[in-house]
Amino acid sequence: MLNRPAPRFFLIGLVLLWVIWRLLPTLEYRALSPEDKEQRRIAGTLADLEHKIINLGLDLQGGIHLVLEVDIPTLLRTLADNRDSRLEDLLARTEVEVQASGDDYFDRFTANVAAENLRLIRYYSSYGTKVPDIIRALEEEADDAVARSLEIIRNRVDEFGVSEPTIQKVGGRRIIVELAGIEDPEQARGLIQNTALLEFNIVQDGNVTGDVLLAIDELLKKSNLALGEIVAEPATGAEPAPETDDGLSALLGGGAETPSAISGDLLIPGEILGERPFSAYIHLHGANLVVEARYRYAVEALLARPEVQAGIPADGLFLWSNRTETLEGPGGTREFYTLFYLDKEPGLTGGVITEARANIGGLGSTAANQPVVNLEMNKEGARAWARLTGANIGRRVALVLDKKVHMAPEIRNKISGGNTVIEGLDSMEEAKVIAIVLRAGSLPAPVTIIEERSVGPSLGQDSIERGVRAASIGGLLVILFISFYYKRSGLIATLALVFNILIVLAALAAMRATLTLPGIAGLILTVGMAVDANVLIFERIREELDKGKSIRAAIESGYARATVTILDANITTGVAAVVLFQVGTGPVKGFAITLFWGIIASMFTAIFMTRTVMMARTQSGKLKELSI
Repeated sequence: MLNRPAPRFFLIGLVLLWVIWRLLPTLEYRALSPEDKEQRRIAGTLADLEHKIINLGLDLQGGIHLVLEVDIPTLLRTLADNRDSRLEDLLARTEVEVQASGDDYFDRFTANVAAENLRLIRYYSSYGTKVPDIIRALEEEADDAVARSLEIIRNRVDEFGVSEPTIQKVGGRRIIVELAGIEDPEQARGLIQNTALLEFNIVQDGNVTGDVLLAIDELLKKSNLALGEIVAEPATGAEPAPETDDGLSALLGGGAETPSAISGDLLIPGEILGERPFSAYIHLHGANLVVEARYRYAVEALLARPEVQAGIPADGLFLWSNRTETLEGPGGTREFYTLFYLDKEPGLTGGVITEARANIGGLGSTAANQPVVNLEMNKEGARAWARLTGANIGRRVALVLDKKVHMAPEIRNKISGGNTVIEGLDSMEEAKVIAIVLRAGSLPAPVTIIEERSVGPSLGQDSIERGVRAASIGGLLVILFISFYYKRSGLIATLALVFNILIVLAALAAMRATLTLPGIAGLILTVGMAVDANVLIFERIREELDKGKSIRAAIESGYARATVTILDANITTGVAAVVLFQVGTGPVKGFAITLFWGIIASMFTAIFMTRTVMMARTQSGKLKELSI
């Protein structure tokens, strides 16, 4: 079928439509003024648009680059059952030697323990009796401290609304944080370094929550809230949707169990929003209140209003889930946040937790062979936990880290002794995340900033302008040369070159990738590779024409001979790009991903697209001379 131009042009047209579809959101976003962005944020549509655009990296739009380090010596001091001058001296000397040599901390620590003939069991008896076992356990504690720090930082980065932040572990105990476009670096530093706060808050029951929702609706109606300030009216002529969720099951006072899919219409007609200006945004999903992700900002804006704050009972608190959940609703799947109404005062804080581990439920238990989290508390925590669980059997308790709810399991019975099992988890991975969250409330090792680089937006704009200027000048020179040297065939190559760049940009938007300055360098390299492929093809065609072959035969033979060389060169370069992406970090990854998609696009445009145009030109058989 692809031996004829028509189906080939159809395929090229589909790719072109896909490119336009992927790049339009980026063009739309870049055209928005700050005022337009704020209006769309309030309407809940800005987040959807931001998920579809090409993000700019730290080096292009400015921001902050931090290198954090977990203080392992302090961790080891904290974990020690006993401390004396010998241990303190060894830890201090090990730290100095590691900073001077760059060796792994525990390798140097082990060597110093052997040289000093230090009996580790004297200081870490709870971790084993043999030195290798103790060292291995301490290494696990250090890895755990880094994992907990990562979880805390990820939670807090959400405070800034940063698009596509970079948060990754580097080496044994360092964490790189890059926040592009951040406007207050001082606030970012302070919030990242603050101690984590883990709390256990009881979820208030449905009747109480329903009364609060009803009170908020009444307060907003009395304040003459302008509906257009929060959400747009439905299109003219749209059929009014029925009131959603049967009035939230009479505002949570009763009703049948809500199915797993979202009931009611997700569109909010003006007349319903007028009757329920707050609760109309909320849907029931099982026992949870959920809000469509695009309306979260609107709900937060309503909750922040003074009259609403004054109307919320002093003992109540609204908090969001830490992540979205994909749920079925009218019109397909959508992203939802869960909104919890909790007791304002926590029943317990995370400082009492001594251990939290992800395990598989034992045989004979209600969670046999299922992922669970085993939780242990100190004596003080065990007593408080027993009182809390005994007084709230049948209710739910929310695990709150940095004012975000990670889960809210049901209390089935009174739990004495401080040993608790959290069940109902979907996977072992989720169990590990919950265990990290529970342990994060009591961070044993401080995290310090050892390197900081701030990039101002003016430097970022300068980088963009220079990069665009370099790409434009280089591209223009290339186009002029190939158009002059290869005549009309050079114009075909120019068209393919432009299409090549658009495909790469569309791929970046589809992957929600971040465009960095090295990425622009990769894009410029892609231009050179695309031109190189066309040069190979055109030179082969010239050779075939010089042998006396017909135009069609020369084109077929030229493409056949050049394709093998192009594939060989591009595949080897593609393998290098994949390796760079896998093992590289930050700017290296930006370069690798642009290079990889540039290779894919150049093969499509050089081998497939230009060949299709050449086939169309020779199909009639009337072409007497090929302009090449």
